[in-house]
Amino acid sequence: MQADFWNDKRPQGVPSTLDLSAYSSVVEVFERSCKRFADRPAFSNLGVTLTYAELERHSAAFAAWLQQHTDLKPGERIAVQMPNVLQYPITVFGALRAGLVVVNTNPLYTEREMRHQFQDSGARALVYLNMFGSRVQAVLPDTGIDYLIEAKMGDLLPAAKGWLVNTVIDKFKKMVPAYQLPQAVSFKQVLRQGRGQSHQAVPQVLDDVAVLQYTGGTTGLAKGAMLTHGNLVANMLQVLACFAQHGPDGQPLIKEGQEVMIAPLPLYHIYAFTANCMCMMVTGNHNVLITNPRDIAGFIKELGKWRFTGLLGLNTLFVALMDHPGFKALDFSALKVTNSGGTALVKATAERWEALTGCRIVEGYGLTETSPVASTNPYGKLARLGTVGIPVVGTAFKVIDDDGNEQPLGERGELCIKGPQVMKGYWQQAEATAQALDAEGWFKTGDIAIIDPDGFTRIVDRKKDMIIVSGFNVYPNEIEDVLMNHPQVASCAAIGVPDERSGEAVKLFVVPRAGGVSVEELKAYCKANLTGYKVPKHIVLRDSLPMTPVGKILRRELRDTA
Repeated sequence: MQADFWNDKRPQGVPSTLDLSAYSSVVEVFERSCKRFADRPAFSNLGVTLTYAELERHSAAFAAWLQQHTDLKPGERIAVQMPNVLQYPITVFGALRAGLVVVNTNPLYTEREMRHQFQDSGARALVYLNMFGSRVQAVLPDTGIDYLIEAKMGDLLPAAKGWLVNTVIDKFKKMVPAYQLPQAVSFKQVLRQGRGQSHQAVPQVLDDVAVLQYTGGTTGLAKGAMLTHGNLVANMLQVLACFAQHGPDGQPLIKEGQEVMIAPLPLYHIYAFTANCMCMMVTGNHNVLITNPRDIAGFIKELGKWRFTGLLGLNTLFVALMDHPGFKALDFSALKVTNSGGTALVKATAERWEALTGCRIVEGYGLTETSPVASTNPYGKLARLGTVGIPVVGTAFKVIDDDGNEQPLGERGELCIKGPQVMKGYWQQAEATAQALDAEGWFKTGDIAIIDPDGFTRIVDRKKDMIIVSGFNVYPNEIEDVLMNHPQVASCAAIGVPDERSGEAVKLFVVPRAGGVSVEELKAYCKANLTGYKVPKHIVLRDSLPMTPVGKILRRELRDTA
């Protein structure tokens, strides 16, 4: 299907073409927005609000420090390992302004995962929150990281309050394991030293890589998707075009400088990065960062402080919020946008949310490799539950059979995507890139889909065995590779099983060696070597696993019996 097939299917107000040359880079988006919306609030967190002018000033100081105090050259990689705190946007935009490539790193990563990502990306600098210092110390000797910048939760708070917050987190809540990194420079010192210096603008073009976004590999090791300035700018414009849909008042849904967008999804996840850091910025709107969305009571207390108009979330989060007794008491009168992504939206969740808030959840679809939004439902009454909507402007979908032949509408096949938001390729992985991207630029998603005759798309199955836990991709191979290192494991297989809270959960089948092994021991081993969301929720010991004649484990058969 060509992209123009969907043009007459878009809601009123949504354009059918985009000017992809409107900005030369993510940096230009940032600098123009900060100038234009200088006095407006940009980000709020822990009771502190930064205006666009303050954000610009801090990020300029950060960029200047990098240029004056390190020998990092444009194009070199800087890893950023932080939750949703104000230091995150300052760091990322500061690094981009210094011409560096940002490597987004999940704060939940274990040492094994950090080691792989830092080695693979060739990162030479790391900005991290002090809570992760002990893990940084453990992996540092195995990496090429030369510069450490250490942030603390209270960095941007007034001095006394900042000291108090840092002390409580460290001494009372015991959230900072002991470590020794004397070479690290504090985030506050970086801003202080950078403030008196001016940063040199670095020429950047749309084809330059802006971000390395790691995505689990079916081989067990994560690959870095190279997202260019052009990919991110295009996806920002595409999402903005969706927001241009006319609301009941005949005006665009998202208005300049009037929105308060709640951001519980991690900014290091490309979905929140594009939507919260880019889309809200170019429209001069306000992001409220939720540092720990698992603390539902704290999250609801924060929601009570704002007349919020938008919320980005996923199924697990919506359920947890609605299950809390304080949720019903919130003021939803301004809420007009609730977006769901990352994992399938459950019909019952969507219906309950609309009944409680008066706002319909809109589901979309995307992948790390598509920066990430590839399709979305129209807003309001036009949204169609059970589908992922229609491709965003300038994007084409098609489904193919196993031989690569395009299938007619209504037939199932592997979904392929073509558009300006599709990644440049996988970092230093020519073979994997060639497998995923064909000569014409079509990206093979590995998802099985049906494009209905009216243009709406349904995702019906996964070609890959990937498991999606609370919006995070979990690859069975990776879990199995880790478990096979346990001396008492003869063979194992991981599958996804439905889970009310997280959409899917990991179930692990293990065949022990002679002498046996306990489920408790295996759970502890998994916890030590895998990020929390990858740890199997269910572990079953078995005498054998179903296999093909050549010895390949039949995960499908395990799924059928599970």
